[in-house]
Amino acid sequence: MDSEELRFVADNQSEWARRVRELRTEEGYQILTHNDRSELKPGQYLLETPKPQPAFARAISKETRAFVLDRNGFTCQMCGAVAGEAHPYDTTRKTRLHLGHVIDKSMGGTDDPSNLRAICSVCNEGASNATLTRPDLQKLLIQVRRATSQDQLEVLRWLMKKFPKQSQA
Repeated sequence: MDSEELRFVADNQSEWARRVRELRTEEGYQILTHNDRSELKPGQYLLETPKPQPAFARAISKETRAFVLDRNGFTCQMCGAVAGEAHPYDTTRKTRLHLGHVIDKSMGGTDDPSNLRAICSVCNEGASNATLTRPDLQKLLIQVRRATSQDQLEVLRWLMKKFPKQSQA
């Protein structure tokens, strides 16, 4: 779908980008962009189905969103990608974070911060109500110990970058 088609769907409004967001959130249309699907280019949109889905109220406040993103270190909790940086699995895209539910709302989950986590758009494409368990310390250390020296050094560099104050101690 291109901008002319969107302009038509958006009732010919001049602020059609804002209207697209309204069509998504308030009217339930499943309109995807390059931030949602890697095969779409900037300026391309995909209307998954012409029939709108039931629209959910905007239940997650800006304050809750900011709290969860800060708590999660502005890092995807599935793959470790950092907001604004090139995505490690698709370097053509910058990492864009969303809030995802640990237990999906369709499975009885809530919008409480304890049930929310930062998740990047790449992981979000494949999430579909799947939750990966977080590795415990022992399993994580085993994986690092089994890695090559070069990979271990890369982990060290990443940790020093993520925790600069602690790495100077």
